[in-house]
Amino acid sequence: MLDKKFDPSEVESRHYETWEKSGHFACDPESNAAPFAVMMPPPNVTGSLHMGHALNCTLHDVLVRWRRMRGQDTLWQPGLDHAGIATQMVVERQLDGEGVHRRDLGREEFVKRVWQWKEESGGTIVGQQKRMGSTPDWERSRFTMDEGLSKAVKKVFVTLYREGLIYKDKRLVNWDPKLQTSISDLEVEQIEQKGHMWHVAYEVEGEEARTITVATTRPETMLGDTAIAVHPEDERYTDLIGKMAVLPIVGRLIPIVADEYADPEQGSGAVKITPAHDFNDFEVGKRHDLPMINIFDERARINENAPQEYQGLDRFEARKKILAELEEQEILVKVDKIKHSVPYDEKSKSVIIEPYLTDQWYVDTPTLAKPALEAVRTGKTTFHPKQYENMYFQWMENQLPWCISRQLWWGHQIPAWYDTEGNIYVAASEEEALAEAKDKLGRVDVELTQDPDVLDTWFSSALWPFSTLGWPEKTKELDKYYPGQVLITGFDIITFWVSRMMMMGIHFMGDVPFKDVYIHALVRDSKGQKMSKSKGNVIDPLELIEQYGTDALRFCLCAMAGQGRDVRLSEDRVAGYRNFATKLWNAARFCEMNEALPDAKFDPASAQYALNRWIITQVVETREVIDTALESYRFNDAANAIYQFVWGTFCDWYLEFTKPVLAGDDEGMIKETRQTTGWVLDQILILLNPFMPFITEELYAAIAPRVAGELLLGHDWPEYGDELKAPDSAKEIAQIVDIIGEIRSIRSDMNVPVSAKITLMLEGASADQQDKVAQYRSVISQMARLEKVEFLKKGSEVPKGAIKTVLGEMTLILPIADLIDLDQERARLKKEISKLEKDIAEISKKLGNEKFVSNAPKEVVEEQKSRQAQSQNTKEKLAQALEQLDAA
Repeated sequence: MLDKKFDPSEVESRHYETWEKSGHFACDPESNAAPFAVMMPPPNVTGSLHMGHALNCTLHDVLVRWRRMRGQDTLWQPGLDHAGIATQMVVERQLDGEGVHRRDLGREEFVKRVWQWKEESGGTIVGQQKRMGSTPDWERSRFTMDEGLSKAVKKVFVTLYREGLIYKDKRLVNWDPKLQTSISDLEVEQIEQKGHMWHVAYEVEGEEARTITVATTRPETMLGDTAIAVHPEDERYTDLIGKMAVLPIVGRLIPIVADEYADPEQGSGAVKITPAHDFNDFEVGKRHDLPMINIFDERARINENAPQEYQGLDRFEARKKILAELEEQEILVKVDKIKHSVPYDEKSKSVIIEPYLTDQWYVDTPTLAKPALEAVRTGKTTFHPKQYENMYFQWMENQLPWCISRQLWWGHQIPAWYDTEGNIYVAASEEEALAEAKDKLGRVDVELTQDPDVLDTWFSSALWPFSTLGWPEKTKELDKYYPGQVLITGFDIITFWVSRMMMMGIHFMGDVPFKDVYIHALVRDSKGQKMSKSKGNVIDPLELIEQYGTDALRFCLCAMAGQGRDVRLSEDRVAGYRNFATKLWNAARFCEMNEALPDAKFDPASAQYALNRWIITQVVETREVIDTALESYRFNDAANAIYQFVWGTFCDWYLEFTKPVLAGDDEGMIKETRQTTGWVLDQILILLNPFMPFITEELYAAIAPRVAGELLLGHDWPEYGDELKAPDSAKEIAQIVDIIGEIRSIRSDMNVPVSAKITLMLEGASADQQDKVAQYRSVISQMARLEKVEFLKKGSEVPKGAIKTVLGEMTLILPIADLIDLDQERARLKKEISKLEKDIAEISKKLGNEKFVSNAPKEVVEEQKSRQAQSQNTKEKLAQALEQLDAA
């Protein structure tokens, strides 16, 4: 016998261990089965499971389980990303605790220390992914710095360098002065904060009485100014274009240039140009061939390019000193208090990032982007939802060279070597580089030094779809599983990961890395706000699993994963799907108690009775909806289809319909109904398994004898023939369901007491309809709380105060005047309608206010629209009930 309650904590670890040992997770490159390959976005080795991971894991696993059950050779490729900066920061913090700096250890020892940490503590998230019930091919798990992937990274770097698509250049980068490395745009977070705008007067050379005022939020950078820009059509400065201004404090003469970057409407219309410390200024500097004077060292201290008294000062100490000197010279015109965005490091949010001019390695992504752009335009790769293609197009059409070098010790060290004369040798190994150098220099006594920088983490991640399959070797895995069917990921890394996989895949494999890209939504809190520690609204998936079970969380995430809509998650919703699991468990117990369990000998096509043929038809149609939905990545439609079938059709309708049958004396009908019920329960477990694997596996093993070692995990997805569809039976039962549903609705709308039994009068029912109602009289009476059912001829006298509603050709008449106070009900309905009208008017006024719509957060506007629609629906329902009362 099944236990009274389902206990997820007892079941989950036991089943997962069995699944892992079963071999069902593994792909089989030798098989003739059609492949289904999907690449897991490799989580950081430092990571722990957050709600975004939980959603991603769930959607992947649903697809993989479904495809596996359909007989496809599935490869869900798992792995971890070495996460350059994040991992180095973790280990550096450890060393800080020991009073040791990484430079004290030296590079080799530090890297050993990181590997040691990785082996001991890295990959915590893998165990957490298993808690989610994920079934990737763990035996094939890869790490972006394992030997095979490192070989692929070197091959790609060397090839692109020799093709002129990787090169070294001096450009501005985002610089982290604490870690002393360049970082990507993704690792920079713009934080709005209070600040100042300082307005400084620069003297115009040769015109002592005339100055030109510029404004800056970073006065320390003025030490590196090399020009002032004004708009070419700004009449205030036309006569100054081509003249020189005197740079305060430094005394250097700088040109006044005409450039459309200067906005006449902003401030004075004149802007200081510091090409080495501002991205916009860098472009102006290139257009006008300006000197690029870097005034910072790697720690953002003032260097030798500034006046002696400033050298060695921290940038913010230099700011104070400069402001004091400007005031003393009486050229600090004014100071405005402002709010502005300041770039911080995304990880700690404690270090202000500097634009910094330095030599770095770059990939020519503007060239590589062209075929990747074309691949999406021509439909070789399709985004779901389609709207995300616009984000992809915008990024790919406006590519800048990708800075791929980082001044770190943890990561793929750049395969480039330098001789004592500064020549560069790019090769897969030091031996190859040395051979090249000897050949070039014509001597054998050559000393080479490897470039100390490592590659951006995203470089190795960009190769993930083919490097994990054995490239650059020609492997059977590459032949079979490249390109993959789908990539599932978040919109925030379309630019940094999806686009680069497209570029690298097409360039090195000659084909796109995946045919579909499914962009899942962001998981927000119940109010639609982004989860963050500062807001205190972070929901921990592991805590939800402890409380409600993995199945409840998985199903909740699927049910809410509508395309293009963010997931608004609340604990109440997860609790609701825990209740769904309980409902299924209780339904299985009911079946067990009524001896209605799976019978291997039962053929559903043999069912004769309309009730059983109807539920079998519903099973077939539910599977069709699930298949169609999952084919198009509509996870919520698939989840809601099986939910509605299990909770509504099976539990609330079919099982209730079976009670009088099982309590009757028609042995033939009882036997068929038991067999049908058992068959349907079995099908439910199969169809629900991709979404709720633990409870379905537990029930599958418990409700019927199975072949030794048989698991639902390895079960075939059901295929049903057309002979199982019985439209006439479906129509017959649907009519009975409609009658009961209509009566229940009226009872609810009119506040009829739950305990009160009422009379149902049917007017205008055909002979066939009367027969069907008579046949199901007991179940109708039980489910609709009826005292009796009467049939009336058309035009018959109807009791005063009876409620009428039309259902097809029939009119349902419910005499309820003796059960409720009609006048009081009318008053109640009018009051509720009036309140709803007031609410609708207030919301409409708000939504009609352009200022509100444009300024309010998107989630607030959506919430108002949802409330408006809900209120309108309720109002219409109550108005219909009032109309019925008025006609009574």
